[in-house]
Amino acid sequence: MLILTCPCCGVTAEETEFHNAGEAHLKRYGPGSDDADYEAYMFARKNPRGVHFERWRHAFGCGKFFHAARCTMTLEVFGTYSAQTLAPPAEIAEKIKARRPEWEGYK
Repeated sequence: MLILTCPCCGVTAEETEFHNAGEAHLKRYGPGSDDADYEAYMFARKNPRGVHFERWRHAFGCGKFFHAARCTMTLEVFGTYSAQTLAPPAEIAEKIKARRPEWEGYK
């Protein structure tokens, strides 16, 4: 079971308190975009083995979205941070690199 901390309200709880909303840091395409961009946004997703960045919502709390960095193999959570950021914060990247030296970085 994942234990996550909502960076918006500070509550730490099991994953059942939250709702997974898919991959984080996606460029979203909607009406008016070309078909290839929209198709890639809708259907092309990373499914890595290892470090992954996800979007979560504090469903039974403040209701706000946030991002989490975690390992898909061990379920280790490296940290959570605001959904308004365009890339993972440096301190989370450093924590990941310290635990996973082979990690090549975000992107």
